[in-house]
Amino acid sequence: MILIGLYATLALSLDLLVGHTGILSVAHAGYFGLGAYTVALTSTRLGIHSVAVLFLAAAVGAVTSLAVSIPALRLREDYFVIATFGFQIILSSILSNWMSLTRGPLGIPGIPEPVFLGLHFSSQESFLALSGLVAVLSFALVCALLPSAFGRVLHGIREDEILVESLGKSVLRFKILTFALSASMAAAAGGVYAYYMTFVDPTSFTVMDSILMISMVIIGGAGSLLGPPLGAALLVLLPELLRFVGLPATAAANIRQIVYGLVLVIVVAMRPSGIMGNYRVGR
Repeated sequence: MILIGLYATLALSLDLLVGHTGILSVAHAGYFGLGAYTVALTSTRLGIHSVAVLFLAAAVGAVTSLAVSIPALRLREDYFVIATFGFQIILSSILSNWMSLTRGPLGIPGIPEPVFLGLHFSSQESFLALSGLVAVLSFALVCALLPSAFGRVLHGIREDEILVESLGKSVLRFKILTFALSASMAAAAGGVYAYYMTFVDPTSFTVMDSILMISMVIIGGAGSLLGPPLGAALLVLLPELLRFVGLPATAAANIRQIVYGLVLVIVVAMRPSGIMGNYRVGR
């Protein structure tokens, strides 16, 4: 349930780009990792254990997104996807090779438990509450944003950028703001992840993790409020449920992966717009 809360936040934040603005990014795991490493370094190097560090993680994600969005959002479609892919590769390389800061593949262990107003987050229940709070706040933010004028412009950009420009709206500015908001939400989820796991390393924030997040959005349904959290719940629970099927021990892991992939193929084939989708993601 803790992981479902975190991945629901990631799926909601990514859907702001994919489902509501029509921008496909494969760098979302990078922002997730930035938030996690911000918390890890702040806690272990500076000795700051406050939950308020999550706001710092969100700010780092938003500011870093500008380095990607300002130049990359001038590109469109496949070219933009390649640009975000490049950023993901660069960030993964930095996390893996900057030994003096990130400890590279050794990771950062011993992340202390967070504290808020004297309350220590150490039990599963307390982390479930923290994960759920971040997910609920993210959901409430998206719910408030979409019916507003800002949300209507995002949907206009998704459908016809030229028309939005002709109405006097700066498409680039709206894209940059949306990218920053999406990255900050992902980084905040990364901060909670670091506190919960008490250890971070580069293998948790790769391109494959970005693809997993995209899969959650597409399967749950891009452009809907409940679709991305539903997709996150399904893709987190399904591998765990397959553990109880009673598969042969020698082949259980491989069979679970085959079944997992098959279920994804069937869902996408039967429902191209996702289970609850309002928008069909393009090629």
